[in-house]
Amino acid sequence: MVRQFLGELQWRQRPLWIGAAGLGGLLLVGGIALVSQQLWHDQPTALAPTTATGPKAPAPPAQAAWISPLRRQCSVPDITLQQRLQQLQQQLPRRMERLRIAPSNYGPRLARDAYGHPIPNRPQLVVLHETVYGLNSAINTFMTDHPDDADQVSYHMLIGETGRIVQVLDPDRRAFGAGYSAFRGRWAVTNPSMAGSVNNFALHLSLETPLDGENANSSHSGYSSAQYDATAVVLADWMQRFGIPADHITTHRHVDLGLERADPRSFNWGALQVRLAALGVLC
Repeated sequence: MVRQFLGELQWRQRPLWIGAAGLGGLLLVGGIALVSQQLWHDQPTALAPTTATGPKAPAPPAQAAWISPLRRQCSVPDITLQQRLQQLQQQLPRRMERLRIAPSNYGPRLARDAYGHPIPNRPQLVVLHETVYGLNSAINTFMTDHPDDADQVSYHMLIGETGRIVQVLDPDRRAFGAGYSAFRGRWAVTNPSMAGSVNNFALHLSLETPLDGENANSSHSGYSSAQYDATAVVLADWMQRFGIPADHITTHRHVDLGLERADPRSFNWGALQVRLAALGVLC
C-alpha cells in the first residue's frame, strides 16, 4: 500500500502534498499528517475528580523516562565550526523566512485548562520532528485551511535540507505539533472531551526528510550538515530566550503517548551536541 501510494505521488519529484488521505503506514513514521492537538478524538479521557475547588484535569498515563542524549560541555574543540555557527547566528534574523499560515492550523497559548485551572503556556520544551515529505509539501499543508480538527497541523520552525530556515509560527502561538502527548508527567488538557498534549508549553521544530526517507522504514540516510547547523542556531536562540534547558529538547517519538510516532528518524545527537557546545549553551 505504501509503495503504491509513493509511486502514485512520484515522490522523487518532491510534489506538493495536500492533506492526509491515503498515508497508511506512513503515519507510523509520525510526519506532518494528523499530528494536531485534535488528533485523538477516540482517546478516552478519565473522569476528572471533583474537589472543593472544582474538577481537576486527569493526569497523563505513565511513560518511559526521558534521558537526554545531550550532556554538559564547556569546551569548544572545533573553532572553525564555532565561527561558522556564530556567523549563521548573526544572519538568523534576515535568513529566516516567515509564513502566514491558515488560522485553522494553530491557536493561542492558553492560560487555563478546560477546567479553569492555570496551566503553563510559556515555552518550556522543544519537540523535534521530521516532515516525511519535502519542505514545500509541508508549507503547502500549513497554508491550507483545514475545517476538520483532525487535519489541523503546524510546527513553529522548518529546517530544509539545504539549511533553509522557515518560521511557520511565532513562538507565542500554540502549534498543533503533537496530539496525545506528555513530557515527564505533564500535559495540558484544553478540551474536556479529549486527552491532553504538550502543545500549550512546547515549541516544535521539524527537519525536512531526505528523499530516501519518504517511506515507512525505521531509518533513512539522515540529515545534512547544513540542517544540523541551522537546527543548533534556532535551538540556541530558543534556549536563551525562554530559559529552556538542554534536557528539555526531546523527540516526537518520546512524547507520543500512543506509541505510534518514530520521528525524527536517524537523528544524530552527537552532531547536535558539538554544535550546541560551540554556541555556548551547554556549559
